[in-house]
Amino acid sequence: MTDGPNGSERVPSRDRRRFPGISSRAYEHPADRSALVALRKLSGFDTVFKALSGLLPERSLRLMYLSDSVRVSDQQFAHLNDMLRDACYILDLEKVPPMYVNQDPQPNAMCIGLDEPVIVLTTGLVELLDEEEMRAVVGHEVGHALSGHAVYRTILLFLTNLALKVAWIPLGNVAIMAIVTGLREWFRKSELSADRAGLLVGQDLQASMRGLMKLAGGNHLHEMNVDSFLAQAEEYERGGDLRDSVLKILNVLPRSHPFTTVRAAELKKWAASRDHQRIMEGHYPRREEDKDTSVSDSFKESASHYADSVRNSKDPLMGLVRDIAGGAGDLGGKLRDTVFGSGRARPAQEGPEGPSGSGE
Repeated sequence: MTDGPNGSERVPSRDRRRFPGISSRAYEHPADRSALVALRKLSGFDTVFKALSGLLPERSLRLMYLSDSVRVSDQQFAHLNDMLRDACYILDLEKVPPMYVNQDPQPNAMCIGLDEPVIVLTTGLVELLDEEEMRAVVGHEVGHALSGHAVYRTILLFLTNLALKVAWIPLGNVAIMAIVTGLREWFRKSELSADRAGLLVGQDLQASMRGLMKLAGGNHLHEMNVDSFLAQAEEYERGGDLRDSVLKILNVLPRSHPFTTVRAAELKKWAASRDHQRIMEGHYPRREEDKDTSVSDSFKESASHYADSVRNSKDPLMGLVRDIAGGAGDLGGKLRDTVFGSGRARPAQEGPEGPSGSGE
């Protein structure tokens, strides 16, 4: 028997490891941090953010869900309420965010809100997933709340709607869509972070994989196979030519989430990593250390991740980037050898008669 985050007694379906004081940095994808840095450097973003803080209809959203959705509690969707409290307990999120179930056949979940996060699950998702799969999803949304992703998700929703309303104003629409594109790029990366949080909460990789497969292929697990599903991600990355690489970029630009097979492959890779193992052993960054975190170190880690991604990618476009970079390096080496001689150090001084010392 364990105590929930608000002191209420509850019994999880099985024992799970808890992570007291865990910082969201423990599970955040390096690309998530890098995208956040880039997002905050967007020209005019701070100005827009301050303006939107007073304009966003957050109160209206809360009233809408309160009036036209079902709020999860001990009396309504009690099993989801248990999962929510359990997720907050495991990730040590002191204040349990309100959660609603909204009538919508499309399987979806989101965490929104500027002042306080609100979690929304659709009936399509609730009906699609089993208990352990849903536990990973609830953990995913609690991970968004702990990371502070809800703020940017709310702004993204608002700006996307605003862009549609001002589409007739050419320059105004272009400016808003530039910010929307940056937000979408960040949010796609933040989804990878939240997937990791869902795994930390559910602590069942197979359940996380099943949930992602169901999002892609529906409630037909008897017709699907995890290994074959992951093989699709491998084929997606390495397949085709440069035209396919460009199409991949164009296909993903309007999306707020990465493709499902890609999410599954990324999560499986992280589950097998030393970083995940250390967290499960109780070695992870603490929230109390967040204020001392070096922004430059985080950026260097993110840059290193991107470099490794290019180096190890099987995508044809990334292969071309490597070839060009390698060719530039080879060209630089040949120029150096031509000018200074192969295997010889560049002379420190040159006299009026030219380089000192004997030639070859």
